[in-house]
Amino acid sequence: MKTVDDYEKIRKAYYVERLSIRAISRQLGHSRKAIRKALDHAEPEGYQRKKTHTAPKIAPYQSRIEELIKESDQMPRKQRYTGHKIYQLLQAEGYRGSESNLHRYVSLQRRARKHRSAYLPLEFDSGQDAQVDWGEAQVEINGVRQTVQMFVMRLNYSKARFVVAFPFQKQEAFFEGHIQAFHFFGGVPRRITYDNLKTAVFRILEGHHRQEQRAFSAFRSHYLFESHYCTPAQGHEKGGVESDVGYAQRNFFAPIPKAKDFAELNTMLHQACMNDMLRNTRGESRTVAEVWQSEKSSLLPLEGRDFPACRNHLATVNPYSQVVFETNRYSVPSKYVGQQLPLRAYPFRVEVLSATEVIAEHPRCFEREQDILNPLHYLGLLEQRPSAFEYALPVRQWRQKWTPEYEKMLDLLRKNKPDGSGVREFVAILKFHHNHPAEMVDRAVKQALDLGAAHLDGVQLCLRQILSPQESPPALVLDHPKLVAVGSQPIRLEQYNQLLEARS
Repeated sequence: MKTVDDYEKIRKAYYVERLSIRAISRQLGHSRKAIRKALDHAEPEGYQRKKTHTAPKIAPYQSRIEELIKESDQMPRKQRYTGHKIYQLLQAEGYRGSESNLHRYVSLQRRARKHRSAYLPLEFDSGQDAQVDWGEAQVEINGVRQTVQMFVMRLNYSKARFVVAFPFQKQEAFFEGHIQAFHFFGGVPRRITYDNLKTAVFRILEGHHRQEQRAFSAFRSHYLFESHYCTPAQGHEKGGVESDVGYAQRNFFAPIPKAKDFAELNTMLHQACMNDMLRNTRGESRTVAEVWQSEKSSLLPLEGRDFPACRNHLATVNPYSQVVFETNRYSVPSKYVGQQLPLRAYPFRVEVLSATEVIAEHPRCFEREQDILNPLHYLGLLEQRPSAFEYALPVRQWRQKWTPEYEKMLDLLRKNKPDGSGVREFVAILKFHHNHPAEMVDRAVKQALDLGAAHLDGVQLCLRQILSPQESPPALVLDHPKLVAVGSQPIRLEQYNQLLEARS
């Protein structure tokens, strides 16, 4: 096969050196037919098949293959026929050709059927539009590899990205992701585009109309932005944020991040988003951060309190002073046993209320059938039943975190008051944790032991001194001129007589 260099030599010999075709053939060793082709074209033509490739063993099954491809297109994406599955089906029907030839034929047919879409280049106005999507990524939290859900929001004008991770895609995480993005961007975009997420959409209506979830409608009303939804199965309508999901997976989560908890992971992601703003986008001389700064004034302002990004639930307090939510049991103060209380489930915490007062708050548990206990909720019961102290699960969990001074205080109180009142007094000391930081109570217990005051009054006194430390009086200075002679003057006994006469 002749190369471009061969063609160049032939053409120079003919057009520049004025050699004949016969002379060129003799000099360069090419056939006259090849030389004439080189004179007609500056480079060799590509290979072209002269006859259509035939697959005689496939030909009888072409219509059947077309039926299977059409049937596959109507099936769920992850359950469609692979080339191997079509081969197995045809083999059962008598096909005896090779699997590789069948794969090639199926691939060509699918490629011919594929619709090639054309898209319009778009331009967005400052502060007007944003897009939201979810994605998944692998992380290592507290030494355990797990899949997290990424909430991604993109400002269409500045191309600024925000990414935050959650353990799930529930509605409370959906709301919290928006709120954190609004604070990160410094305002609220006027319109946000979504897929038809169940956390936002209750029912798909005609065209772009949707019946939204009631809670999401309230959320939109709070922040005053408009929602826009993609046509079902047309994710390209928000292609910018879909591209950002892939970008975050490749850049923010590679290598796999390691964090002790979600708070640390999201701090890392926040910094990654800030660093990402230093890039330039195509055709823009300014960085994303500079464009975003100019866009902030066009966003809707954040005013007042944030919308409560939680799921509301009514729970009845069981005899063990616990409420149940998603199979897990969270403790509340024992005086609420038997009452029905409102529970708020945020992405990372759970609150239990009585009227408008939060009476219990716990980290949200993402496992199942776990007991999440606050020992302070059970101290009132322990005062009434000191004999249960050793067996109470909340106390056993708490004792694993105590400093050695607590065990020493407990031992001394039991020794001095063996009738059970020592345990009761120790529980009264623990109740200081209701109103004071743990570090402060730890110091008071240690100081009381150092002073030999291993009892409730001693700890209370030390706690008061820690809370209101008395300033030491200033040192007495005796080098004043009027005080120098004190103690060195001669004794005058007549002064005592004057005192005695004054008394009489």
